[in-house]
Amino acid sequence: MHIGSPHDTRLLEQVTAAVRQVAAEQIMPRFLRVGHERKSDGSPFTQADLAAQTALVEALQRIHDVPVMGEEMTAERQAQLWLSGEEGMWCVDPIDGTSNFVNGVPYFAVSVALMRRGRSELAVVYNPMLDEAFTARRGVGAFMNGTPLPLRPVARELAHAIAGVDFKRLPPKLACTLAAQSPCSSQRSFGAGTLDWCYAAAGRFDVYLHGGQKLWDYAAGALIFEESGGSVCSLTGDDFWTEALWQRSVIAALDPQLFVQWRDWIRAHL
Repeated sequence: MHIGSPHDTRLLEQVTAAVRQVAAEQIMPRFLRVGHERKSDGSPFTQADLAAQTALVEALQRIHDVPVMGEEMTAERQAQLWLSGEEGMWCVDPIDGTSNFVNGVPYFAVSVALMRRGRSELAVVYNPMLDEAFTARRGVGAFMNGTPLPLRPVARELAHAIAGVDFKRLPPKLACTLAAQSPCSSQRSFGAGTLDWCYAAAGRFDVYLHGGQKLWDYAAGALIFEESGGSVCSLTGDDFWTEALWQRSVIAALDPQLFVQWRDWIRAHL
C-alpha cells in the first residue's frame, strides 16, 4: 500500500484499532500489577512494554508489511531497521512514560508512526487511561477521537502561556534560567514525550520544550503536532526533521506569533 493513496483513511483506522486492542489486552491488565527492571541507561522497562511491542509488531505487519522498529529493541537492531526502512518503516513506542506506568501515574501512551524517507506520514498516539486516540496523516490534519485539533484557542503571548517543559535533558544554563525566571505563566513536566506532543497539539500546552528525544519519542507526536497547525524547530536548527536522529531537541508552539517569541527567548538563553 502506497502512503498517500486513497486507502490511507482505512489504514489509519486499522492502526488505531490495533493500538487500542494492544493497550486493552497487553498493557492495561498489567497496570499496577507488574514489576520492572532497569535498562543500561537507567530507564525502567516492564513485561508490559515487551508484550505490547511484540503484539504491535505482529499487528502492524499484518496491516502494512514493512519493518517495525521498537524502543525495546537493541540499538544495533534499531540502526539496521532504520537503514532498511527508507521506503517505509513503522516506529513504535509500546509504552511511553513507563516510569509513570510503573508508579501508577495516569500519564502514558502507546505511540505508532509510519515513516518514509526520514519523515512521518501517519501517526497514532493513544492514552488508554482517558481513551484518547490522537491521530494524523501528513497533509490531512490531526484529530483526537475524530475531533479536529486543536481543541481550544491558545495563548498568543509568552506571559500568558502554559509551557510543557522537560528539564532533564536541557542545557544546564537554559534549565536554570527557565526554573528561576520563566517567561511563561506556568510550566508542566509530566514524563511522557509522545503524549506531551499531543497535549501541545490539542492546546493543553501553549508551548513545548524538550532537550533531546529519541526517534520513537517524536515520530508520531511531531506529525500530530504539525498537522494541528503548530510550528516546530530544534534548539539550534530550523528544520526539525533534519536534526540529529537519536537526540532531537524540540521547540514548539501552535500560534505562529507565540512560536517566534518562544524560539527567540530560548535561543537567547542557551
